[in-house]
Amino acid sequence: MEMNYRKWQANDIFSGNSWLGPNQVLITTDQGLVVDIKDEKEAGDGITQLTGFLCPGFINAHCHLELSHMKGMIPIHTGLTEFILQIVQLRKSDEEFIYQSIAAAEKQMWESGIVAVGDICNNELSIQQKKNGRLRYHNFIEISGVPAFLAQNRIQAGIELVNKFKDELSLPNTALPASTIVPHAPYSVSAELFDLINQETAEQLLSIHNQETIEENELFQTGTGAFMEMFQQLNIDASSFQPSGTTSLQKWIPYFNKQQSLLLVHNVVTNTDDLIFLNQQQSIGKSCYLCLCPNANLYISNSLPNLPALLPYSHALVIGTDSLASNHQLSVWEEIKVLKKHYPTIPTSTLLQWATINGAHALNMQHQLGSFEKGKVPGLVLLEGMENKEDLVHSSSRRII
Repeated sequence: MEMNYRKWQANDIFSGNSWLGPNQVLITTDQGLVVDIKDEKEAGDGITQLTGFLCPGFINAHCHLELSHMKGMIPIHTGLTEFILQIVQLRKSDEEFIYQSIAAAEKQMWESGIVAVGDICNNELSIQQKKNGRLRYHNFIEISGVPAFLAQNRIQAGIELVNKFKDELSLPNTALPASTIVPHAPYSVSAELFDLINQETAEQLLSIHNQETIEENELFQTGTGAFMEMFQQLNIDASSFQPSGTTSLQKWIPYFNKQQSLLLVHNVVTNTDDLIFLNQQQSIGKSCYLCLCPNANLYISNSLPNLPALLPYSHALVIGTDSLASNHQLSVWEEIKVLKKHYPTIPTSTLLQWATINGAHALNMQHQLGSFEKGKVPGLVLLEGMENKEDLVHSSSRRII
């Protein structure tokens, strides 16, 4: 069977690691399999000329697809605890409307150039859409429970939901999409439940909402503040909670000692001491990544992570969109644009690396996605409306393949 090849040239090509130069031509199959990258002098005829910049498909390392029906329901700048209360009160809806919203949200991700998603799942409502196989997913089956007596029931429910995802979404001859049990957040998981999650997830990839607000650290340092008030409003018995006198990260990280890989999401108030502590933990497995969701942070609490403090860990930074309950769109490129707006000295190439090859490594998809390398099918995205590589104000992204 004869193979059809496509040849692509643009103002420049970002490989997933660096800019290749305007004289390079990317060669793929019709399906997007990377065949080669050649100098234009050696590429031959039939080159498609594109105005803009080419890059691999984006990895959305953190999303809540099942909350897509909640777009616009929660006002901006409520603060995290009020936002959580609103989620609890408003998330139930007509199932058909939820399915339609999930489908529309995934379509938006696909069109904007996202190829893979780390998706938080509290129920099975996203399975129907994921069966279409349009995007690749790592399904993080999220469990929580503050009272200690709930731990055994919650871990069992998590195991059953993981098995449901694996049964419904299994693909022949592949480990994708993967599904793992994960803790929701340090403030919503008891010590007993953390221990059960640890026992269940040896050498697996875990995600956790980490240090999204200063009140989270306050809870662990003093046992007081907005989270204690939230527990009371939700009639949650938090009497067994004991403050550690440390930041939340320094409390929860030691729970995991079975070589798990970690994806820490938000990190708004993560500080240098936390990062030093993280690096000192010998039990952490193959990898530890920090996910930034800037538009959600601005939406909920009008704050951003201390990116200068995180930049020494640039090799471990990735990007997520969070949900449409806390964002106006699901576009990794829009996340990049807001980071560039607030931190203009960070090169676009660095931000693109977080959104492509770093994200692929974080979700264990680097062998198929994240960079233009022979044998990969990473997707092909065109960045348009840029006067130059560092001026993103009027730019947009769209999928080519």
